[in-house]
Amino acid sequence: MNNYTAESAKEAVDLLRKEIAKAFIGQDDLVELIMITMLAGGHVLLEGVPGLGKTLLVRAIAKAIGGESKRVQFTPDLMPSDITGNIMLNYSSGEFITKKGPVFTNLFIADEINRAPAKTQAALFEAMQEYQVSLDGTSHTLPNPFVVLATQNPYEHEGTYPLPDAQKDRFLMKVLVDYPSKDEETAMITQVISQGTGAELFLDDVSAVMNPQDFIALQNFISSVKVDASIIDYAVRLVQATRSIPALQSGAGPRGGLALIRCARSRALIQGRDFVLPDDVKIVAAPVLAHRITLSAESELEGLTEQAIIEYIIAQTETPRS
Repeated sequence: MNNYTAESAKEAVDLLRKEIAKAFIGQDDLVELIMITMLAGGHVLLEGVPGLGKTLLVRAIAKAIGGESKRVQFTPDLMPSDITGNIMLNYSSGEFITKKGPVFTNLFIADEINRAPAKTQAALFEAMQEYQVSLDGTSHTLPNPFVVLATQNPYEHEGTYPLPDAQKDRFLMKVLVDYPSKDEETAMITQVISQGTGAELFLDDVSAVMNPQDFIALQNFISSVKVDASIIDYAVRLVQATRSIPALQSGAGPRGGLALIRCARSRALIQGRDFVLPDDVKIVAAPVLAHRITLSAESELEGLTEQAIIEYIIAQTETPRS
């Protein structure tokens, strides 16, 4: 197990990001937010229209950290047992055996998670919160590390279901995947067509630059990143502000403040520091809090977004002096 320092931890993350870039070109901010979430021991929800490379990105991450990954395409007829597994009768021996589902892996890729109904989405509740799955009354511990990397299409797309609030709250971050820049899109097309017909997703150039134990060591190092009392107070004030703004029907719960600090520590590590700055909290605030709030009906009619509300709260909240 590695004994990281702030400097060596940053080098390890930089190497990981460089490897991911061999398959997923550009959008450095997006990749950084995903790294922040994973290093903080959380799950990430990626939202964007089809064809932006969300699945390619999470597959590249899985390969680069040297862990096992499994992907499930969520569909309207997907059953909970298709995710968690079930108990089956072995007819030859007459005994019941446990057949573990694809969720028993290091990185579980839930592709287009909001195409499955709430009952199936709920199958992930226990796994995401307790890191275990109960089958026929017996709890089975999931591998370590365990991260859910879920993708979803915007709700207005046909055949999608809004995620239950309880499940959204279990994602440490919700990250919006935007269109690439012209240069990034040109580089992506050039790379893809040079490797084949362009219909395949190539990960041949991506290698494992660490193993799961190294990744766990990075996660553990985050606990040594110092957080001043003023930073904690700042995070709490941001969360409490979401509960009193008229534009919101409901604000973020206490889990939101904890998530802010977890992600701020993780960003500090990525920046090579062993202490958190107010800017760390500011940068992660929107992806950490936007999916934990609910717009009022009037705000929706006015075209406001959760992202815009959080940015307004950040601008109105006094920042502690560094």
